[in-house]
Amino acid sequence: MRGLVPHALRLARILLAAPLVAACTQQGDFGRPAPTAWNSLINAAGTFAAHERGEPASLFPFTEDERALRDRAWRFLMPARERSLFDAALDNLTRARVLPASWRLSDPTAYYEAITAGPFRSPVSRYRRLSDDLVADGRLVPAFAETAARVVRADLTRLQSLPFITTLDDRDVRSAAMRVAENRCLIAWVRLETGARAASYRYALEHLLVAAPEEEAIATERSLAFLESRRHLLDPLLPPDAEARCGLVPPEPGGVVLVRKG
Repeated sequence: MRGLVPHALRLARILLAAPLVAACTQQGDFGRPAPTAWNSLINAAGTFAAHERGEPASLFPFTEDERALRDRAWRFLMPARERSLFDAALDNLTRARVLPASWRLSDPTAYYEAITAGPFRSPVSRYRRLSDDLVADGRLVPAFAETAARVVRADLTRLQSLPFITTLDDRDVRSAAMRVAENRCLIAWVRLETGARAASYRYALEHLLVAAPEEEAIATERSLAFLESRRHLLDPLLPPDAEARCGLVPPEPGGVVLVRKG
């Protein structure tokens, strides 16, 4: 967890000390966090921790689309594989930005190892699990992309209006700019994680095909193509270097970074 400032590190320890973050987080529909006081506390702590690290973080209330964007991002920011209670708590703290996104390294082998661990009835069941996850992700991408597009348009209106509003103070202007950056970096994070998930699924399919060839692999390959076609809906939303600008991946030489390293 290199790069965490002391305040954020202490905050993460406090939250993990509570019954393992209330069993990771209280669940709502589709596995997303339910709108409870506990989950609101985790999200507020994440805003504080992100601010302490120098990442974009605004105290402005969320619009309906901004809130929906965060709800729809949940699936893509949490690993597809099963996790221990402790690991799931850490993943949720990362999703809420209590912990920085950069501390969790991408491991394309983890999903395959998870679905092949333990007893199973037949290799076909593993192919079907993989196909189900692929299709579920692919079906959720368009709704996220549509919501993200509305948020991007609203943010453009927000920025264009700033020079014409004379009653704003420096804090208002900074909060507006931080919310725009915060929204863009969330979209960039989902775009990055969606690509990483697709890579994990491809790794799993290729290794299943070698370990246990089955005709079910043909349908699974189609499911992977379905996800690949859908995830590219996220590409036009932001510039290609948005992930680097947000500090999610190493920047190109001479590139601009929007977040300060802790």
